[in-house]
Order: sequence, then structure tokens, then C-alpha cells
Amino acid sequence: MNPLAWLVSFALPACGFPAAEGLPMPPVMDIAHITRPASPNTALAAPSGFSPAPDIVTPIYHLPAGKLFALAQDVAAGQPHTFQAALYPDQLQAHYVARSAVFNFPDLITVQVRQETPDTSDLIIWSRSVYGESDLGVNRKRVQAWLGALDSKLPPSSER
Repeated sequence: MNPLAWLVSFALPACGFPAAEGLPMPPVMDIAHITRPASPNTALAAPSGFSPAPDIVTPIYHLPAGKLFALAQDVAAGQPHTFQAALYPDQLQAHYVARSAVFNFPDLITVQVRQETPDTSDLIIWSRSVYGESDLGVNRKRVQAWLGALDSKLPPSSER
């Protein structure tokens, strides 16, 4: 472990663990009841009309929900310092822990795909910091990067 992360772990215990360890396993989240904190250390991407209001509006994807979920999992697997914490395939929901490179700070990311019709689905990504009042825009940048990576993996015939 990085010596700086080891020192930080005396004050912030979850920083002293690798991967998704050191945090409780996230249960299935009722994505329709997200309560955002007052602190500016979260980012939410969701379809238009979602409550709470998203920071980034996601489109309706012209893909079956299972296929969109598989693509979203593929995107998450390709992100640096990101580890799967829990997977609920029946609910099309996955939870991840992303760790900062130097201090090993953990951030939590929840991905939820919802089926709209048999051939369309939507996507919700909620990224939030475990520690700190501000994240210096890291969560928003992460969500934007994940959405960009997802766009590059979509089949050319997918209308968005």
C-alpha cells in the first residue's frame, strides 16, 4: 500500500484497504428514492424527469436493458482503480468502488439500468464521495467519462 494512504487510514479507515474492501457490501438500492446530500460531492446522471434532478441527462437507449447493463459493466471494468463491490443482475444494478491513486480515497458508484420497452432502456449512474465536503468535480468527471466510454461501445445502429 502507498505510504500516504497508510497514514491517511489512521483518520479515514476505509483508505487503508485495497479494492472494494473496508466498506460494507452495498445492498440493492431503491434508485427511485435517492437522497442527495447537501454537500457538493456527488454526481447523478439520469433520464429527463428523474427525481432528484440529474446533473447530466442520459438518453433513452435503443437497446434491451440486459444488453445496456452488460455494456455498462464492461465500461466499469475498464476504469482505473475501480472495483466491483456488489452485483444484482436480476435488478440490473451494480455497485463499484473507485479509489484515488495517491490517498486511496473511496468513492461509491451505483449503476442502474431500467427497461422502458422491450427494445429500449435507460441508465442511471450515481457517483459519490465517502469522505469530504467537496470532491473538486471528480464525481462529475467520472460520470462523464463513463458515459463517453459507453457511447463508444454502443452498436452503430443504436439511436440515442
